[in-house]
Parts: sequence; structure tokens; C-alpha cells
Amino acid sequence: MKKYDVTGIGNALVDIEFKVTDKFFLDNGVEKGVMTLVDEDRQNALMRVINTAEAKKQCGGSAANTVIAVSQFGGNSYYCCKVADDELGHFFMDDMKESGVDHNLNPEKLEEGITGKCLVMVTEDAERTMNTFLGITQNYSVADVNEAAIKDSKYLYIEGYLVTSENGKAAMLQAKKIAENNGVKVAMTFSDPAMVKYFKEGFDDVIGHSVDMLFANEEEAMIYTGKDNLMDAREELKKAAKHFCITQGKNGAIIWDGDTFIDIEPYKTEAIDSNGAGDMFAGAFMYGITNGHSYASSGKLASMASSKIVSQFGPRLKWHEAKEILARLNP
Repeated sequence: MKKYDVTGIGNALVDIEFKVTDKFFLDNGVEKGVMTLVDEDRQNALMRVINTAEAKKQCGGSAANTVIAVSQFGGNSYYCCKVADDELGHFFMDDMKESGVDHNLNPEKLEEGITGKCLVMVTEDAERTMNTFLGITQNYSVADVNEAAIKDSKYLYIEGYLVTSENGKAAMLQAKKIAENNGVKVAMTFSDPAMVKYFKEGFDDVIGHSVDMLFANEEEAMIYTGKDNLMDAREELKKAAKHFCITQGKNGAIIWDGDTFIDIEPYKTEAIDSNGAGDMFAGAFMYGITNGHSYASSGKLASMASSKIVSQFGPRLKWHEAKEILARLNP
């Protein structure tokens, strides 16, 4: 028996989420709807013009949100990450502990530096825009990959954002190699359309002959495959992954289980914040397939969970909400 259902690798960030108007983007030169890497000065300049008193703060980053979701549904998860010996670094560790996720961070051995922060700006149309200062996690490397944790997991989950740096990509490749050499399945998420657009060659290197599970939204799937429609894109994705999920927002999702395409119905909800919806979908789905659920059942759980996430502010469920969703899946 494996100790962990999922071990994730990714950028450790403290999310600072707040509501803005489209005028905020125009006034401050922010590109809407994508994740943009910024330096500390730029991030601090944005923070000076927002109402931080109303902002919501919690540990995050794409893969962190996913492994926390696995934990909340009752699974066992581990996170390989990097934070600094500062206030936000210790906040991150405490939040991960409260979320039931094991990790590689040792409070006595943290390096000097600045813990990464992600400003998550949410507009009235529920779209999320992110400006990220990576801080110390830009130095994430092979040294931050816990080989023992990967070996003791059913799945390795790789965050696509790591592809932006050579040391991050090296960590992705090393973690995948450890998993494959030890019979551990590999899942990966593209994370953001901008990542696929500007770092496609890096993803090709990491995917190699294939991955066991791939998560993408419609736009990412079409950008990666070079296809202008979803039907062609999903056929092309079979060359990159043995199984995959393509999320479609309010239209649900498509799952390829290796033999058949499964349409996952959406759950009607009033969307107010899309931040973390894809991470939650992946986390609920990964919990499902590592805990005896079929691909169809896991997709249904993921759809229910992500519909709940977009109906509220913030990328994470409360513990009782996760239990309620599971109860709806298994009445």
C-alpha cells in the first residue's frame, strides 16, 4: 500500500485575492484573464493601489490547491515546494498543516529570501487575473523534489507553471523519471493558456512519450495541439496522454479514459470567481481515481466540486463542503 494518493510538485505561493473592476486593469496596465509573471517592485506597486484590508490570504499555487483538495476529500497527499524563512513562508507551512498535507519544508532549514506571492484579481464576470512574483520559488530545483515521497505515491502530479525556468523544468523531468522508474503514474496540468503558448517545447520535453493523465481546458488543448476545434484537439491529445480531462467551464468536461470519451455534465451555479476551478477539478478527480472511483464517477465529483468553487470567493472548499459533495456523489 502506498502512503500517498498524490504527491505534487509546483510553485509555493501565498495567494492574495481581491475584487477589482475592468477599469482597475486599464488604469494599471494589467492584462486581463491570464497569469503574468512580475517582479517584486511591480507587485508592490499594485498592492499599494488595492484595498488589501478586504483581500483574502491563503497558501496556494496551482498544485498546492490540487493536493489540498485531495486531502479535503479524504485522500493522503504530499507537496514538494520551496518557501523562504519569512512571515509568509511560515504562514504557508501552517496553512498546509491545517489542510492535512505533508510537505518537504523544515522550519529550521528555510533559506533567506522572499516567499512567492500571487495577486489574484477577480472581476464581476468571475474571471480571474493573476500577477505573480515567484520570489524564492523561482529557484525551485531538483533539490526540492522528495524522491521517497514520489516512490510512496500512487500518482505524481506536475504543475505546468514550473516549465518557465530551466531549473523548474529540470525538476519536472527528474520527478517524472523517479515516478516512471518506480511504477508511479504521472499526471500533469498545463496550468494556463499562456504557459502552453510560450513554453510548448518545454511541455513537449516533459511529456516525452506520454503522461498517464493530463489536465487542460479547451483553450490550452487547442493551443498545444495546434488545432482550431475541440474535436480535432482531443484526438491529437491521445498522442500525448494515455488519459486526459478537458474542462469546458459552464459546459462541463470531456474525459478520455483510454477507450472512450465521457461527457461530464456541468452543475448549474452562479459563477462569481473562477480562481482555482481547474485546480479543484484536478484535485477532486485525482482523489476519485486513486480511491476506487471510475473515471465517470471521478469526473462527476470533479464537476460538482468545481461548480461549488466558482460560486464562492476563493479557490478552496471548506472541510464540511467537501464532505457534503462526497455525500451527494454517494447518497
